[in-house]
Amino acid sequence: MNIRTVSFGHTDAVKLNDRVQREYAERYGDEGDITPLDPTMFDPPVGIYLIAYDENGTALATGGWRRQEANGHGYADGDAEIKRMYVTPEARGLGLARRILASLESDARAAGRTRMVLETGTEQPEAIALYESSGYAPCDKFGYYRDSDLSRCYAKTLVP
Repeated sequence: MNIRTVSFGHTDAVKLNDRVQREYAERYGDEGDITPLDPTMFDPPVGIYLIAYDENGTALATGGWRRQEANGHGYADGDAEIKRMYVTPEARGLGLARRILASLESDARAAGRTRMVLETGTEQPEAIALYESSGYAPCDKFGYYRDSDLSRCYAKTLVP
């Protein structure tokens, strides 16, 4: 597997984002995640967006982080928010999510971020298991879905 840094507007990123949106709609019975996202939110040095490719150049997994600061939506100064973690069904079980998550954490730490945060949902038990087994702990709710009963928020300190 080859993990590459790309723009959130990259063709493969758009295709995988469309797939994850369809999966969200299936799981939650709505239009998917409507959190407002601007592709520049993931541009270094204020974020990064990654895609994992197989040896044939097929995009199999994504994930990004974007800079957050205290803003009245539950974020704290120094936060890096994970967005659009996704592994295609055919590539699940290969460890791609863990590899992308570790890369995101490393990059955010190098960018001076002090805490990694993420929001997931009750209908994504495999995501919850991944984050909890990777050292993430439940935290106060933040972000677009902070008032939803289906929302679960997690955080992990990035400083040693």
